[in-house]
Amino acid sequence: MRHWAVWTVLLLGGLVAVAVAGGRSEKNDPAVARTRKTVRMLDDIYKTAVVLITKHYVNDESDLPAGSAAIALFAAIKDKGWHEVRLLDATGEPMEEANLPRDEFEKSAVAALKSGKSYYEQVVVKNGRRYLRAATPLPVVMKKCTMCHPHYESYKKGEPIGALSYTLPIE
Repeated sequence: MRHWAVWTVLLLGGLVAVAVAGGRSEKNDPAVARTRKTVRMLDDIYKTAVVLITKHYVNDESDLPAGSAAIALFAAIKDKGWHEVRLLDATGEPMEEANLPRDEFEKSAVAALKSGKSYYEQVVVKNGRRYLRAATPLPVVMKKCTMCHPHYESYKKGEPIGALSYTLPIE
């Protein structure tokens, strides 16, 4: 039996997003599933680290904010060639302009997460290599967060004030 596939290609800021209808889709692709699992693991590690840093080391406004520590960690990970992860603002009032969503993926991801989704992803092709782009929500989880971000007090528990945006090679 012959399988068919309809490929839709969309150019997004130098990236090519690929969606498959029929045949083998990304949902059934073992390599994408492995990469998705890696994103989930990294997400747990990074979010746990931020909470632990905040809990144990952020005591007043003069201390290094956990978000700043995370951004430094993310830069080191990217510089070593592992993957890219960015902290995104979802409030419209970022601490740093660099945290605003940069491209259509990040803008769509923030909108999806703010609408209640717990995960957003897209498979893209860049320079002939596939990548999984994924985003997960960042809610306010501790009262200490409002020490540096007083505008977070108006957000309901669990409501995303930001996101982590991942770009991992699919191997």
